[in-house]
Amino acid sequence: MLAHSASRGVSLSLASLVLLGIMPVISNSRPDTVDALTFAFALSAWQVVFAAPVFALEFLSGERGIFRNAMQRRETVRMAAVAVLTGMMFGLSTYLYVLGVEKAGATNAAIAIQAYPLFAILWETLFLKRRKTGLELALTALLIGTLYFLATGGTGRMSGLSGWFAACLGVPFLWSVAHVIIKEELGRTPVTPVQVTFFRVAISTAFLAAVLLASPVRPAPADMAAAFVQPMSILMGFAYYLELIVWFYAVRHIDVSLASSITAPWPALTMALAVPFLGEKIALYQIAALAVVVICIYGLIWAGHKKAAAAA
Repeated sequence: MLAHSASRGVSLSLASLVLLGIMPVISNSRPDTVDALTFAFALSAWQVVFAAPVFALEFLSGERGIFRNAMQRRETVRMAAVAVLTGMMFGLSTYLYVLGVEKAGATNAAIAIQAYPLFAILWETLFLKRRKTGLELALTALLIGTLYFLATGGTGRMSGLSGWFAACLGVPFLWSVAHVIIKEELGRTPVTPVQVTFFRVAISTAFLAAVLLASPVRPAPADMAAAFVQPMSILMGFAYYLELIVWFYAVRHIDVSLASSITAPWPALTMALAVPFLGEKIALYQIAALAVVVICIYGLIWAGHKKAAAAA
């Protein structure tokens, strides 16, 4: 039997898996009249709506976080710059998420987003100087090869390479960079995860609003208002925000590696739902690619544990 805390962590991780799996389907269920950029703005605005009460409740409960002590001017300026930079990254990644799911398909986009470990490994190697074992390098090469195979539509030929699949890879790329920056900030300041999440979605929304206003083909205010009240915008904003919170609480009870291993198969749920709800046709090469990607992720998690045990 798992301890109560571990059981809760596993349950929350499973909830995160479900949310991750349904989000691409929700995104592609939006009306055709709502373009990707407008939808990304609308769902981000709803994230702010859902995040604000949690932010306020935490503050009223006595958890002040960054408001607890007066910070030096240099520290305040640095933290504000980090918040703006990462908020813009997350805003751009939200747009690429919606656009990539639309153009590449929910299944392909879901598998592409699983490339997150590749970029995490890249940053660890380049900036943290962490050497990788032969097994980790072999699994990484296999993962890259599988994603390339998927991006070419199962042909393996450069001529079949999908630019929209590459756009989907921009999502885990931006996430990995922003998460490295935020992790460093969490260790240096008293900011809480709830505060980080609130500022993240607020700045992302402001960034997407600015992009919309600067766009030469920006929608009319009435169209933006209509996109905001669309049920899919509300549902996507809620699911996205809830996944962030659920994941944070999951890793408070169990290791990140365990939580990651539980959520790893979430593209399989997307694949299963995309057929009845979106009318997508699933090819055998997509199923094979997903299986290899999941095996590689589990292998990388196991290799990381083995290396950490050897170093202990």
